[in-house]
Amino acid sequence: MQSKKMKLADLAKLAGVSTSTASRALNNNPLIKEETRNKLQALAKKHNFSLNAAASRLRLQKTNVIAVLINFDAETEQSIDDPFLLKVVSDINLAVNRRGYELLLSNSYMAGDDWHGYFIDGRRADGVIVVGQGKQQARIERSASAGTPLVVWGDPKTEGDYPIVGSDNYRAGCMATQHLLDQGARRVLFMGDPAHAELAERYRGFCDQVDKTPDATASLLKIDITSQAAYEVINQTLLSEGLSFDGIFACSDMVALGAMKALKERYVSIPNDVRIVGFDDIAMADISSPSLTTIKQNTRLAGQVLVDKLLAQLQGDKPQPAQLDVELIKRQSS
Repeated sequence: MQSKKMKLADLAKLAGVSTSTASRALNNNPLIKEETRNKLQALAKKHNFSLNAAASRLRLQKTNVIAVLINFDAETEQSIDDPFLLKVVSDINLAVNRRGYELLLSNSYMAGDDWHGYFIDGRRADGVIVVGQGKQQARIERSASAGTPLVVWGDPKTEGDYPIVGSDNYRAGCMATQHLLDQGARRVLFMGDPAHAELAERYRGFCDQVDKTPDATASLLKIDITSQAAYEVINQTLLSEGLSFDGIFACSDMVALGAMKALKERYVSIPNDVRIVGFDDIAMADISSPSLTTIKQNTRLAGQVLVDKLLAQLQGDKPQPAQLDVELIKRQSS
């Protein structure tokens, strides 16, 4: 038998298994015993055989692909090179691969408004993990109503007909703000846009904690979630108002790092003059100068939970939201 003419049925016959078992084994499906998977993959390698992925997907009506959709707002300058987004996608990819699936990375610009048509009807993926709720959930809700299996990384307190996995953003806001107050800050800023569901909860925790401290005042600098936006708004504030604050709770580490850059360029001491807490605990938080105090999100666990809940939907279940704990990482900036 010539290797170039070998079909899946021929390979299955050599291995003594059914064609469907051979297909699943070559796709590294965890439902197939590891011994069988290894045997089929070794035979395939020996005979220079590879699956026709397109034909397999058409036959099985299944892509064995999970789409990860980065949900950007139209006016944001945030992009996929944001270190936190890369960290989330990396941890989701690890969880996806462990369950025998491939990952398709996309964004809301590419997918347009009809996510069901783009991913599900277009046979690009079996289900979708949406990273970020954005400022409004209309596209997510339309996709869920159309029957798209999806899970959202966002704020789990948001009501919806789809499961949301996310950190306890309100508690994180309280923790970060109380830490600033404990360190002596009394004129504290929140930097971010509370129109985002996750950031709204962080801001709510921030405001509630300041309200409990009689001699403390709270201010909001509403900005895009980028270091450049933070850098520019801090420069503008210093020029127009001087140093009118002594504490900053930034909605992300990138925002915190942008603020720190602006302050250092104007010789404002961190943390003597201004104490700063970020959010996310990206790698740069530990190596910045000064190192950044921040709220750590458990993205490794989040990736596992997101994938588990999506696969549960593909099995016909209706999973519930999940709220993950957070941790305050104290460093030099506060």
